[in-house]
Amino acid sequence: MKTPDKQRTRQGSGILRTALRRNLGAMVAGTVLMGLYQAAETAFPIALGLIVEHTMRDRGPGSLGVSIGALAVIITTVSLSWRFGMRVLQKANTTEAHRWRVLVAGRGLEPVARDADLKSGEVLTIATEDADQTADIIEVVPLLISSLVAVLIAAVALGLADVRLGLLVIVGTAAILTVLSVMSKRIGSSTREQQARVARAGAKVADLIIGLRPLHGFGGNSAAFRAYRGVSTEAKQQSITVARVNGVYAGTALALNAVLAAAVTLTAGWLAFAGRINIGELVMAVGLAQFIMEPLRLFSEMPKYVMIARASAERMALVLSAPPVTTPGTGRPPSGPDLEVDCVRHGTLRKVRFRVGAGEFVAIAAYQPRAAAELASVLALNVPPDAYDGSVRLGGRDLADLPVAAVREHLLVNPYDGEIFAGTLRTNIDPSGTGRPVDAAVEASMLTDVVALHRDGLDYAVRDRGANLSGGQRQRLSLARALAADTDVLVLRDPTTAVDAVTEQLIARNVAKLRRGRTTLVITSSPALLDAADRVLVLDEGVITAEDTHRNLLAADEEYRLAVTR
Repeated sequence: MKTPDKQRTRQGSGILRTALRRNLGAMVAGTVLMGLYQAAETAFPIALGLIVEHTMRDRGPGSLGVSIGALAVIITTVSLSWRFGMRVLQKANTTEAHRWRVLVAGRGLEPVARDADLKSGEVLTIATEDADQTADIIEVVPLLISSLVAVLIAAVALGLADVRLGLLVIVGTAAILTVLSVMSKRIGSSTREQQARVARAGAKVADLIIGLRPLHGFGGNSAAFRAYRGVSTEAKQQSITVARVNGVYAGTALALNAVLAAAVTLTAGWLAFAGRINIGELVMAVGLAQFIMEPLRLFSEMPKYVMIARASAERMALVLSAPPVTTPGTGRPPSGPDLEVDCVRHGTLRKVRFRVGAGEFVAIAAYQPRAAAELASVLALNVPPDAYDGSVRLGGRDLADLPVAAVREHLLVNPYDGEIFAGTLRTNIDPSGTGRPVDAAVEASMLTDVVALHRDGLDYAVRDRGANLSGGQRQRLSLARALAADTDVLVLRDPTTAVDAVTEQLIARNVAKLRRGRTTLVITSSPALLDAADRVLVLDEGVITAEDTHRNLLAADEEYRLAVTR
């Protein structure tokens, strides 16, 4: 049986193979062009050596002209092959990174179909930094091959001058790569840990931003800051460790490359002094010894980048290859369905049973906030059907038998803490730009004052998480988005807790009017919404204990009156 770490490694390798396979054409073209670039770069000192040798024998202007022409061809080849080679590789790199970003983001938006046990901040890091670093493998392989081409050409050219020079380059390169391949493994493990800690810090700060106002409310911001500081410090220490390891790696590579270049230069000088090679070959050897340091540097850095790409691919596998929590069905609910909860047990819920008929407006007065949250989670598919007892049916079809996408088309559960996105009021209400009934939703949610307050109206710019809106404005904007979706079944949880009583009365009346003929369930303690509902269900201690109109319950049930009267 494979351990999770081994399984993740296998999946990470599969991601890299997929990236390489679907960019094979671009990589072949890039490898050819970059190989031509390295060959032309290597040819430059070789040509200089030949020019010196021939110039000493033939000092005529014709020989000089040929030499200048040859150098011009080499320089042009170097320039064009690098330009077009890198263009091909970087286009493939950025395109591949985009594919992985979209794929990771798509999986992160499937809370039921997939569960990687990662917070949104960690998924964000994986979808950005790790996707980019994984796609870097597309550039790494061609650069690795082209650097190898340069080293082999240099070794062959030096070997033709004297076999000892060629062998020195080959043996020295092999020794350098052996040392650096061992060091690159340490970089890979350190980088994986750094990415994990940075992702955790990102998730922590995302949580803090979401809960910033509640933290200020009860004075918990200092404790939250200390918690974040601890996580961030761990990430900082690991980043320092990675930087130190990378520094040692780079310093070692540079030192070894310099030693090899010096060895080639000294050996060539000794051979020239002994008369084994001529002056032109000495110039060529000295030039190659200096030039070879650059491809050797690239060649020696490739193992490090391969390990980083593999570490990032393994982190992407956390999201992309997580086992499915539930297997969605293939059916579809009928249009205009009803909603039925049958003997649901989950958390504090104990055999909750009720039905909201098609076109009915029903409110649930939950005496315990936790029960309200758990019921909303079950209806929102945040809890997979096999994680609770009982069943939830939409139009007579069990949610477990329906695909998530189909459920989302007919059933919308507006979250209690609806997220506000950077953009405009309009794009927050109608994110997909499909022409939803925005104006009617704005009016029903009483967002009209916000629209009228600004000259840009619905095009008023909204900052990330609604930072330039008040709590009540953010809540009404979230409600407007839910109403504009115009789904067959709409579930609202405490949609008016941040607005004043007068506005709440107007919203309750407007929502009931706008949703007439549509199935609507409101989980709330608002007297206004309870009064606007066709009937009220009382959820107490995990079960439905009473059912009637709001006014009848007020008159007959003392506990209900105390719970909902403000």
